[in-house]
Amino acid sequence: MVWSRFLLNACLAGLLLPAAAMADDRYQVRPPVVVSADLAAPWLLQLGVKPAQPAVAPQPVRRMQPVAYGQPRSAYAVPVHSRQTDPTAPQTMRQPEQMQMRPAVEQASMMPVRRPGASIAPQFLPQVVHYPTQEKPGTLVIDTNNRFLYLVMDNGMARRYGVGVGKPGFEWAGEHRVTRKAEWPEWIPPKEMIEREAAKGHYLPAKMEGGPENPLGARAMYLGSTLYRIHGTNAPWTIGYGVSSGCIRMRNEDVTDLYERVPVGTKVIVM
Repeated sequence: MVWSRFLLNACLAGLLLPAAAMADDRYQVRPPVVVSADLAAPWLLQLGVKPAQPAVAPQPVRRMQPVAYGQPRSAYAVPVHSRQTDPTAPQTMRQPEQMQMRPAVEQASMMPVRRPGASIAPQFLPQVVHYPTQEKPGTLVIDTNNRFLYLVMDNGMARRYGVGVGKPGFEWAGEHRVTRKAEWPEWIPPKEMIEREAAKGHYLPAKMEGGPENPLGARAMYLGSTLYRIHGTNAPWTIGYGVSSGCIRMRNEDVTDLYERVPVGTKVIVM
């Protein structure tokens, strides 16, 4: 009996000693204790540990704002404060804030460059002046050099208006008659003008109905069989300058006044 117990204890010791030795070998180099970097982990909160404030505040996630179709292109622009640029990167492209939003098709005469605050010079406003001439009353005399149109009156007087005339290379002189009159005329640019402006990157419409944006303005008086007219304008600040393709332009209020005073058949002298 005693001998049997001795043998049993010996067998148990033989089994336990290798296992203990293997356990000691496994943990000779203890692994480091790894603590969650997230101090807000639920198991730490259960222990009453309060999360520490981060050294650097996290950046908010920027979300793209939806833009409805049909809004102007400026609605698609990225806010300046949200743009990130690398100062060391080569500047091969301009930043969006430096770009000028332009229409896909620029119609030169439909979209004149406006000059805020620009006003017409006093000498180009309508006024009655002394004007000795051999022409009969009712004749129109256009002085392109000084930018004046005279409606001859009796007793050496004339009603004078300021006008815009042909730009360099488009000046002309001659004598014609008013062959037709039109209120709020439609504008059909000549083929030559369309081609000339297209070469400059300005695309003109084939036809434009009359209205405030029409370059012919409120009234038009056609001269003979030519393409020239005395007409209004959608750019009144150009009165007194040589900017047209040969037509004589006036302020809308002035050409309307003249329109009522001049019948078809009136003699027109351009000099």
